[in-house]
Amino acid sequence: QVQLVESGGGLVQVGGSLRLSCAASGFTFSGSLMRWCRQAPGKERELVATISSAGTSTNYADSVKGRFTISRDNAKNTVYLQMSSLKPEDTAVYYCNAVGSTPKWEYDYWGQGTQVTVSS
Repeated sequence: QVQLVESGGGLVQVGGSLRLSCAASGFTFSGSLMRWCRQAPGKERELVATISSAGTSTNYADSVKGRFTISRDNAKNTVYLQMSSLKPEDTAVYYCNAVGSTPKWEYDYWGQGTQVTVSS
């Protein structure tokens, strides 16, 4: 059974930091591209950060560059999002996403999301 379980969300003040975690199981985590996305109320889901399967390549949305860092530990099947200098506009539900393929199919798995609220 595929599972992506996010944790680490919460309420934080402007300028504060949070570290999100996403624990994966049920698929080949080390072979998967991992992403963090977010969705604010009334807005479309937004891609925040991406990390390659080996963790050697990362990409960020312009809105979070220099403030957020994505990382992964393939030994623990976990991907992280370190968020600092948080702003009210970072308030959203943050989702973990796994993308990859096997010889038989392609997959695109999502977690249930974790709420991040930045208060001013």
